[in-house]
Amino acid sequence: MDMAVESNVVSYAKVAAGARTAADSADRIDWVQLSLVYLPLATPVSDAKVLTGVQKPLTEIAFIFAEIRTRDGHEGLGFGYSKRAGGPGMYAHAKELAPNLIGEDPNDIQKIFTKLIWAGASMGRAGLTTQAISPFDIALWDMKARRAKLPLAKLLGAQRDSVQCYNTSGGYLHTELPQVLKNVETSRESGIGGIKIKVGQPDLGIDVKRVGEVRRLLGDNFPLMVDANQQWDRQKATRACRQFEAFDLTWIEEPLDAHDFEGHGQLAERFDTAIATGEMLTSFDEHAQLIMAGTDFIQPDAPRVGGITPFLKIMALGEYQRRKLAPHFAMEIHLHLAAAYGIEPWLEHFEWLGPLFNEQLQLKNGRMHVPDRPGLGFSLSEQAIAWRAEKTEFGKRP
Repeated sequence: MDMAVESNVVSYAKVAAGARTAADSADRIDWVQLSLVYLPLATPVSDAKVLTGVQKPLTEIAFIFAEIRTRDGHEGLGFGYSKRAGGPGMYAHAKELAPNLIGEDPNDIQKIFTKLIWAGASMGRAGLTTQAISPFDIALWDMKARRAKLPLAKLLGAQRDSVQCYNTSGGYLHTELPQVLKNVETSRESGIGGIKIKVGQPDLGIDVKRVGEVRRLLGDNFPLMVDANQQWDRQKATRACRQFEAFDLTWIEEPLDAHDFEGHGQLAERFDTAIATGEMLTSFDEHAQLIMAGTDFIQPDAPRVGGITPFLKIMALGEYQRRKLAPHFAMEIHLHLAAAYGIEPWLEHFEWLGPLFNEQLQLKNGRMHVPDRPGLGFSLSEQAIAWRAEKTEFGKRP
């Protein structure tokens, strides 16, 4: 061997022998706390699922919070939720999964997500199984952005600093039309950028009247959406979409069963008014089927699909297929994700979660603005702690 080559080989071997790998220098998760918190609603809420008798009015929301801390002192906060039923089940499964995080590098978020999916694989890869993973996955993304001292939107690569925002909470079916109109006015005066009201009455004529009155109040150009909460079959949905064409709606949401991907695609092809759906789906695979079927707006929910890791994959496929994005609920998380989407998205405004956090978001000129706080930018309030029904810790207490 040439002496120069031999010298280089020896030098490289010495350097390699003394070098540290990424695994050698990695931080490690050493503490996880889970909390089950019940958020009471001031007024029981009803949509079309209540009117058709398949569900009872919504009176509270169960939240599962995950607080994660590492050996080097980094922290992250994430949450999942369930409406009406499932909260205790999600909490129980999350407790089974939590020990799998101890000792893991918090930066290996995809690795951890896969580990947790396999830990609960006998329960399936959708539904409660994935929803129980969400608090951990979201907390790890929150931690990664906090460590970088960036809002999560900036860490992901934001394409805008604010997102157009619409309100849903003032237009439920339990609310009489005069009050709906007052709520619409209040929302518009507060700076909201769009209004969504619920439809799905047994008598379609009542829906048409309510939508018509709201449209007259808002005028021709203000964004207006409606949501049928899956309570029509294909024939009734077709009739409803035909009548709603006259109101220049931004979209018609969930006109069909959430898993009728083909039917939603057909309505999107048939009518000028956009069709939106996806909030009830609980995996990337389900959303992939929906996206390929051709609906106009996709409405994934990060806590329902397993967290931010699968949500980013849904975003990538949705953008590739030129679908518009309007994430469901949990604006505290979805603001950051929507800000990173390539096609101008919408954000759903719910004030319900406000009491859970010490910080609030800023709404101005129809848009919700990304906060400058690192991570998601939220910490649990004393009220959230007071509503806590259970908590469990794993690993070494900080």
